[in-house]
Amino acid sequence: MSILSLIIKREFIAKVRNKSFIVMTFLSPLLFVAIAVFVGYLSSMKADVKQIAIHDETGLFANEFKNSDEYHYQNVSAIDVKILKDSITNHYYEGLLYIPKVDDTKELSSKIQFISNDSPSLSFVSQLENIVAKKLTKANFEKAKLDTVAIKNAEAKVNISLAKSSGEESLKGLNEIKIAIGGAFGYLIMMFIIIYGNMVMRSVIEEKTNRIIEIIISSVKPFQLMMGKIIGTSLAGILQFIIWAIIGLSIMFVASSVFGVHTGPTAGVSPEMMKAAQSEMGGTFALYLKELWSLPITTLVLSFIVYFIGGYFLYSSFYAAIGAAVDNETDSQQFLLPIIMPLILGVYIGFFTVMNDPHGTIATVFSMIPLTSPIVMLMRIPFGVPIWQLLLSMAILFGTFFFVVWFAAKIYRVGILMYGKKPTYKELFKWLKY
Repeated sequence: MSILSLIIKREFIAKVRNKSFIVMTFLSPLLFVAIAVFVGYLSSMKADVKQIAIHDETGLFANEFKNSDEYHYQNVSAIDVKILKDSITNHYYEGLLYIPKVDDTKELSSKIQFISNDSPSLSFVSQLENIVAKKLTKANFEKAKLDTVAIKNAEAKVNISLAKSSGEESLKGLNEIKIAIGGAFGYLIMMFIIIYGNMVMRSVIEEKTNRIIEIIISSVKPFQLMMGKIIGTSLAGILQFIIWAIIGLSIMFVASSVFGVHTGPTAGVSPEMMKAAQSEMGGTFALYLKELWSLPITTLVLSFIVYFIGGYFLYSSFYAAIGAAVDNETDSQQFLLPIIMPLILGVYIGFFTVMNDPHGTIATVFSMIPLTSPIVMLMRIPFGVPIWQLLLSMAILFGTFFFVVWFAAKIYRVGILMYGKKPTYKELFKWLKY
């Protein structure tokens, strides 16, 4: 058995036998379920009803405000404004909508005030403004002797249908669905890189701190040791994800069979409601299914595996080099930010650029840059990517990986034997020349 395979086996066994690894492997799914249940419970709880006082000196708007689950409106126009302000100070009312009496309704649009101790939400203020604006608009129409009924009937509602150049019917919201699918794969890769890249770095720091590395390096090349740690840790991470998937599917199956909980897109929907939805939107639902099945699912899954391997190995090389250069995790923080920033940038590029322009210059360029391609390219694939771009991106990613491994091994070779000194970027550059 080769030295590299022995190192991989050692790292894998050391990780899976670790108590924290075993505990978190079986405890994490339960924590995720508990958090999901808790979030669902919180979302089902109704918020405290907020009392809003309305002092309307014009007498035109008080009856326009309707109660909701969150806000209750009370017409207190007969009470003095000063008394109402005291009530707000004493927290009896959440706020006071003060509508003064003016001679001209044009002045009223800038004279209305909402008085409260705390600043209200933007959506709530916008809701108040819309109610007042509709009433003022109607009053202006009546003042101009315009037929408001005729105006309302004359309002046109436009529903633009979508179609492809081939003549097939298309649907709205497909871009959002595609970016959600690609984003899920990209985000999974990012989390895996951060979590298990840190595990590689901690492993190197631990062996360096315990001086075990001095014994190991006497019979193993630094490059072999670094690659063994990267591959062994990745295998342990893959095993952990497989266990999580099995536990998650088992919990879903038990919940479905024992408690009668339906999982999937039809969960919580009665058969009668499903039949009604199918009869009313059967055609639309079928089109959505057709569009989803037309996505390059095989290409997406295979690309996920390739980008997962390439992206993880690329970033783990950086993490291993950092672990060799420092003596503790505190000193590593100055080097981690430049590594994490491209991952965050890839997520932002994906959600804010790919969705609107998946084949544009920005999306295409960042899907070729190896530090962001594992995330951006996976978000582009559901929109359809030319095969030459996909192959070129993968080639650049793995080519960069081999280059990074080469210079990371140089840093690793020198850094694992350096103690008691915080390295700088200048010193790391010098190590590359040794």
